[in-house]
Amino acid sequence: MAKTIKLQPIDATPVSFAEFGQVISAASDGQNFGPQDAQLELHRGTPRFYIMHLEDRELKFSKITHHASVTQCLGSATGEEWYLGVAKASILEGAEFNDDNLKTRIQSKCGHNYVPPRPDDVRVFRVTGTKFLKLDRGTWHAGPLLKRKAMDFYNLELSDTNIVDHTTHDFLKNDDVVFLVEEDYVLAFQPFPD
Repeated sequence: MAKTIKLQPIDATPVSFAEFGQVISAASDGQNFGPQDAQLELHRGTPRFYIMHLEDRELKFSKITHHASVTQCLGSATGEEWYLGVAKASILEGAEFNDDNLKTRIQSKCGHNYVPPRPDDVRVFRVTGTKFLKLDRGTWHAGPLLKRKAMDFYNLELSDTNIVDHTTHDFLKNDDVVFLVEEDYVLAFQPFPD
């Protein structure tokens, strides 16, 4: 029998989400590009911006995915509340190949090496209003997760992201764990211990 881990959502703010990417909110027209704007990595292919229709995305998950070649942006097309499970990027590059992670590293079918996320690494964020999340390259994510039956989302990635750059970790298969979002309780941000 799988263990259920209940996750209390954290409100997505620029500070609370900083380890995983950026929270982008509305800004006045005419402002110059700066750190408040999405810092995108789209140079490894053809960008694809589209509206994604999702249905039946309940507030639980056991699989989490990352994209090694692109940042990804997700946001509700209507500003309605949604949730996203995340874990820090764990792609191994250059000097990160050391004795500690050589034992646990996996080579993705996409070609890169990574360390799988641990159940304790997973957080869930609640996103409200007209903001979107920019996921750093390699950030593990599950969702969007919805309380509603269906929602539409803006999605910016590469045209072939889901074909050639889609690595998934199955917590149920590998760790005997399923995550459940406790939607009635939202945490104020507290820094996570290392």
